[in-house]
Amino acid sequence: MKILVIGGTGRIGSKVVDRLRAAGHDIVVAAPSTGIDIISGDGLDAAMAGTDVVIDLANSPSFEDAAVLAFFQTAGRNILAAEAKAGVRHHVALSVVGTDKLAASGYFRGKIAQETLIRETGIAYTIIHSTQFFEFLPGILQSAGEALRLPTALVQPISADDVADAVARISLQPAVNGVVEIAGPERAPMDELAQRFLDRTHDPRQVVGDVQAPYFGAQLQHDTLVPVGQAWLGRQGFDAWLQQSGLVRSN
Repeated sequence: MKILVIGGTGRIGSKVVDRLRAAGHDIVVAAPSTGIDIISGDGLDAAMAGTDVVIDLANSPSFEDAAVLAFFQTAGRNILAAEAKAGVRHHVALSVVGTDKLAASGYFRGKIAQETLIRETGIAYTIIHSTQFFEFLPGILQSAGEALRLPTALVQPISADDVADAVARISLQPAVNGVVEIAGPERAPMDELAQRFLDRTHDPRQVVGDVQAPYFGAQLQHDTLVPVGQAWLGRQGFDAWLQQSGLVRSN
């Protein structure tokens, strides 16, 4: 099977490519470094020729509201138009659990626009809603500012390896023309998990839990960022991920 992986050089994409190649599939990696540009459209039509499945793992290089929206709208239109011409049978896109509840955030307005384009194009699709990656914990802490004020809403983070396993598996299955949710095996308040991370990495700072604290500009309900129904659960919990992450400092 020929599979085009957009964002195939990134954190998740490179892992998905490795898994699908190991399974014997013909993989084309789409990234500016491989001559395929989803914003200009350069190289897309040639890359799509004969493609059965497209996996879109691309992310906006900017989190500024207008730039994010423009990225997902432009990339989405270019990718889906090329797929329609090539007769692609299955479009797989990675998105975020709770996206539809986070329209107050400019980033998530971009993701909502991306998902709307996918649903309206007429190509069979599967949208994968993932919880936050463990690997994003340092960035979440950075977003909390000097006061380290974070929401008390629940999170259920998942490792990049488990995300890659799920994306590779789902891409080989029939399209569901809907959303599949994936998450990690453990659920905890965001502020508590962030404090565990600081404690385990011997960082003396203290997180302040605040139910009103924004998450990338959006107000969270208690369950915004966790699956509310059935979800595929990864195997790697927080302790196992942290142990192999290289982030734990020696005393």
